[in-house]
Amino acid sequence: MFPLIPLLCLLLLPFSAPTAAADSVYSTFLHCFQSNSNSSAGVSSIVFARENASYTSVLRAYIRNARFNTSSAPKPVIIVTPLTESHVQSAVICSKKLGIQLKIRSGGHDYEGVSYISDVEFIILDMSNLRTVTVDVADQSAWVGAGATLGEVYYRIWEKSKVLGYPAGVCPTVGVGGHISGGGYGNMLRKYGLAVDHVLDARIVDVKGRILDSKSMGEDLFWAIKGGGGASFGVVLAYKIRLVPVPETVTIFRVERTIEQNAADLVVRWQEVAPTTDENLFMRLLLQPVSSKIKKGTRTIRASVVALFLGKSEELVSLLKKELPELGLQKENCTEMSWIDSVLWWGNFDIGTSPEALLDRNVDSAGFLRRKSDYVQKPISRDGLNWLYKKMIEIGKTGLVFNPYGGKMSEISSTATPFPHRAGNLYKIQYSVNWNEPGPEADQEFVKQIRRLYSFMTPFVSKNPRQSFLNYRDLDIGINNNDKNSFEDGKVYGFKYFGENFERLVKVKTAVDPENFFWNEQSIPTHSRKLDFGGTMKSAEKIEILLTINELYQLADLQGCILGRLLGQFAAYGHLGC
Repeated sequence: MFPLIPLLCLLLLPFSAPTAAADSVYSTFLHCFQSNSNSSAGVSSIVFARENASYTSVLRAYIRNARFNTSSAPKPVIIVTPLTESHVQSAVICSKKLGIQLKIRSGGHDYEGVSYISDVEFIILDMSNLRTVTVDVADQSAWVGAGATLGEVYYRIWEKSKVLGYPAGVCPTVGVGGHISGGGYGNMLRKYGLAVDHVLDARIVDVKGRILDSKSMGEDLFWAIKGGGGASFGVVLAYKIRLVPVPETVTIFRVERTIEQNAADLVVRWQEVAPTTDENLFMRLLLQPVSSKIKKGTRTIRASVVALFLGKSEELVSLLKKELPELGLQKENCTEMSWIDSVLWWGNFDIGTSPEALLDRNVDSAGFLRRKSDYVQKPISRDGLNWLYKKMIEIGKTGLVFNPYGGKMSEISSTATPFPHRAGNLYKIQYSVNWNEPGPEADQEFVKQIRRLYSFMTPFVSKNPRQSFLNYRDLDIGINNNDKNSFEDGKVYGFKYFGENFERLVKVKTAVDPENFFWNEQSIPTHSRKLDFGGTMKSAEKIEILLTINELYQLADLQGCILGRLLGQFAAYGHLGC
């Protein structure tokens, strides 16, 4: 068996024909695109080569993290901005034919830029033009294009009805495609659950270029794209969503306390109340290191409670006077408004802003940021919180956002959708740091800060596995290292994002995309390894290795182990237990 190992390892190395010149790739793709599209007129105006004068503006429009908006960041060889579903089909067919990775971007809010950067040659399929939102008030449903933003969805619902809403995210420029397919939550999750819990149907382009709805794609694939990340399985064109009733009057408030103002007692009690209180109440808690206004020249922690109550202020004040007196909420702290006005307020617009502001996509707008996530299943003790405050002040700038669960979230099965984080979780933590200084030194400093705080929190959060939220994409928890089918790599992050649902997702992926065309750095892997040396090769010329990933890597590890012994480099291969 050992003589085969060098051959197997050789097969694992990148192997492809010399990369064609960019203009040749463009013309080949464009010809293929025109040949396969039902609407070929004006195609050259939606397929952008790097030399195109509009290429940079199209690329930058939906880059939402400035860390990846630099000259050194990897750039796509082509950008496609489809106007029709047929254009999406053509993009899939032609990128597959050319053997080039396809990245799918809706709003560009994925924190690690997975939808628009790659270490291999790639094409961006930018879905921003497919933004139609069609609301059916009588049916209390809507079809929403994957390229629509949440702001556009909320606005179109409000146009048709003042007493219907949708339980999705609070940032209006987030794209629907990624948000819903990854789970998607907002400030009504304790009342109604996640955005994905209200998906009635979907349209998707599969790896063969076919358009499928929920019936033709089958139960398993429909389940997978409702929280398992649509880009692992195909290109989601649109979702049909169920709308939910909202009262004519809702109440919002924001109350802030520092440690010197009894914030420590508030945070302890918040952990008990926020996940168990009336399901109409969502109280987000933010912890941030700030300069103290009481003790000049020192740093302190500010706790901010930001809330939406699906009801009137009088009822809310009465409720929290009993359940959370540490907050000291008064009626003057509260503002009653319509649901659409609360959407604007949560989106950081001033009170009184017109709903039309939700239609502003704020393109080419990005700040430097890094995010991570955790789940808390047992309240953190007062002592633990005190240590946390000290660590946050010591580290510098990283803040924490606590999002309470309970209510509807505890009633839905952990396997109903791929999103598993349901009953048993008190709240989700988002680690958050933003900065303004460009350059690798600033990036390294602030990324180091957030990693330190994440490491410190290990004793207080979920374990075996330590859970994470897919839509808060975090490449620190594992990467599928460009070998396009590593089940072993995929397990590392897969169980953290999806728990017991990961194995079912892998089965679905293996069935619908066995050659793993829809691959990215944290996509769902398949069970077996297929090596395709060049996307344009005939099937008879393809080489298939009939080994599982695990078996293949064991062979590779064994070879490295033997080599390490021969060279005396035990340290390099110590992890293999030679």
